[in-house]
Amino acid sequence: MYDIVVVGGGPVGATAARLSAEAGLSTLLIEEHAAAGHPVQCAGLLSSSAFAECEVTDRSVQNTIQGARIVSEKGSELLFDAEKTKAYVVDRAALDREMLQAAAAAGADILMKTYAEWKKPGFITTRGASGQKEIPHRICIAADGPRSGIARSAGLPRPRYLLAGIQADIVLDRDPRFVELHPDASPDFFGWVIPISDTRARVGLCGLTDIPARFSAFIKNYAPTSVHCVTGAIPLGPPEQTYSDRLMVCGDAAGLPKPTSGGGIYTGIRSARHAVATAVRAFEVDNTRAEALYTYQRLWKADIGRELALGLKLFEMRGKLNSDDIDSAIQALSDPEILKIIVEDGDMDRPGKLVRRLLFRPELLPLFGRLGLMQLLRGIT
Repeated sequence: MYDIVVVGGGPVGATAARLSAEAGLSTLLIEEHAAAGHPVQCAGLLSSSAFAECEVTDRSVQNTIQGARIVSEKGSELLFDAEKTKAYVVDRAALDREMLQAAAAAGADILMKTYAEWKKPGFITTRGASGQKEIPHRICIAADGPRSGIARSAGLPRPRYLLAGIQADIVLDRDPRFVELHPDASPDFFGWVIPISDTRARVGLCGLTDIPARFSAFIKNYAPTSVHCVTGAIPLGPPEQTYSDRLMVCGDAAGLPKPTSGGGIYTGIRSARHAVATAVRAFEVDNTRAEALYTYQRLWKADIGRELALGLKLFEMRGKLNSDDIDSAIQALSDPEILKIIVEDGDMDRPGKLVRRLLFRPELLPLFGRLGLMQLLRGIT
């Protein structure tokens, strides 16, 4: 019997498996795909904090980012430059592979190309390259992605929203220091251009509806063809319960990506750390039932819950803005003093500090009032 079975071999699952093994727990990681990081379902842009959470070398880094350019379809533009590295563009396959290797080096057993099915607390059934097995365990940590089969089988509620996305790698000359964001490319979220180098970029978008049509129109602005195209999903809005008897659900499987950007590695790894800490404590008191694992949800909420709640409010407000609203916001935020605040307090993972500081800027009050931001954020800030 394993102490911990982790389902999902991405950065979140690999972190959970590594930390469990380092804590001296017998650990098994199960990954349904044959190779780490495949298929790619991520833009590959990690904040500095997210990259640090991965605890890896820089071998997967393809580019570094120091700012962003936000462009409206009406021509207004907002450019902010931190003049230092704020994010990393990575090769996700290389990143995932290094993190899985770290889990194995820590002592975790790994089963690749193996599908895991949750039958009841304490038992996982697998089928794949090594045949069919029933694997007893004390606690399962589910990190099996946006459509988590483990969470669904356990009867846990699903995240509130599920966004779809498409991204292509193209040949494109761009300043490699800056990410481009295009809010009007996808009216309920945004489109992006992420430079891999000064001659290549990842162009994509995400949203709730009409994604193929939106993407087709968006990419025509850049290239007639692509060298690599991927699709993916981003769950937003964690459900009321992310734990059950002998089970904790982490990362995308728990709807923990950031609603402001869709990034899930920072929040996912933070949740994995809390899950392992909760498991260690549960074993110490010899209680792996739901009432003991509730500590996991309490921990991740204390850590990132307020930021996720704020982000979800901003996401829901975003869906109500039209192109005129976006253009007005970009013009208002282009004031040099406001740009200075954005550079000083901007944080891809924890935007709350910046939002709260901007709320007290008198020159922005007319904009916030027109957009309904003050009323929307009441009780959150």
